[in-house]
Amino acid sequence: MHIRAVRRDELTALQDIERAAGLCFRDIGMPEIADDEPPPLGELARYAEAGLAWVAVGDEEAPPVAYLIADRVDGALHVEQVSVHPDHARRAIGRALLEHLAEYALLERVPALTLTTFAEVPWNAPYYERCGFLRLDDGALTPGLREIRAREAEHGLDRWPRVCMRRTL
Repeated sequence: MHIRAVRRDELTALQDIERAAGLCFRDIGMPEIADDEPPPLGELARYAEAGLAWVAVGDEEAPPVAYLIADRVDGALHVEQVSVHPDHARRAIGRALLEHLAEYALLERVPALTLTTFAEVPWNAPYYERCGFLRLDDGALTPGLREIRAREAEHGLDRWPRVCMRRTL
């Protein structure tokens, strides 16, 4: 599996990956998450233009099977989304994307990665803990993470327990 910057003509493929990856939430009683629409093309394009969007591909000509987009939040790189198509799950592709982001962060002299996720979904917080992320208590949240959490609450994501996490590099 190769990781490279997303190309503009692949943005709809990222939406397809997101929709397919979201379907597993239906199986655990979270149909609203399964039905949530992926980021719009314009938003994905902004990540690509900022150099903060990567895909995993079998080779340069193969279509993406996974992607990661990130933001700069309070001096860290924040994992906005990482999704792997279910046909390619359980092959360490998500972890490879996270490691790619960590390497990029180190080159940029960014000290940490952050993310927000569902606390009790097995392929969310428990998975990220295995990837080196630690849960943050509310007192450790930066202003940017508080803002992200507020937007998530407005979107209805607090219906299920959520957590902020950080991986120091």
